[in-house]
Amino acid sequence: SMCMSNCPLFQTIQDHIPRENEVFLKHKLGHRIPVMVRTTLLTDVHGKIIGAAEFFTDISSQATMQERLRELELLALLDPLTQLPNRNHIEPELEARFQEMQRLDLHFGLLFLDIDHFKKINDTYGHPAGDQMLQVVARTLKAAVRPYDMVGRWGGEEFVGIIRNVDLPHLEEIGNRLRELIGNSSLPHHNTVLQVTVSIGATLALARDTIESLVRRADALMYISKQLGRNRLTMG
Repeated sequence: SMCMSNCPLFQTIQDHIPRENEVFLKHKLGHRIPVMVRTTLLTDVHGKIIGAAEFFTDISSQATMQERLRELELLALLDPLTQLPNRNHIEPELEARFQEMQRLDLHFGLLFLDIDHFKKINDTYGHPAGDQMLQVVARTLKAAVRPYDMVGRWGGEEFVGIIRNVDLPHLEEIGNRLRELIGNSSLPHHNTVLQVTVSIGATLALARDTIESLVRRADALMYISKQLGRNRLTMG
């Protein structure tokens, strides 16, 4: 019980300090609801303390609104189909990595991935199958990177990987591992199994880079992978 060991009213009577606490009280239907408890001192006409009062305000609607706002904020940062960070989340993360590089000399790399012949999946098997394949790729990427790296959906069939504290050989190794894992993933679809490959551009961030120049370079390297036959990684 709130008023056995941690009662705001009892504490206010003891130390003469008004309080405002959010607590969860049991509703008559059994569930808990958030309630704002305010205590204040009562005085007589001479200013002498003669007691204290406690006021309860149901703030469940306010708490629900705050929770909904948190959900909306989260949704604004996640791609709804793949549940990966979207561009609204990726760009601030890139900015944070640039600041970390300048402050701590911790280098990072960017992988830019594009699913090969994705339009053919949509045209042949339909957009629902294409969406499912995007989810397969997203789950593969998410499961394969280190906890402190980030993978996200840049848009369409394009994904990015922000790989922290890495040099060129290690970035190439990580990129090729992701490429191979995606190529070995599959999506059962009716009487067939769908598989895709990805073309990747990989580059290290430079001190003179901006987000735009870094993404542009990785994107250009990805297109070189396309031109060289797809299902490959190009470093630069």
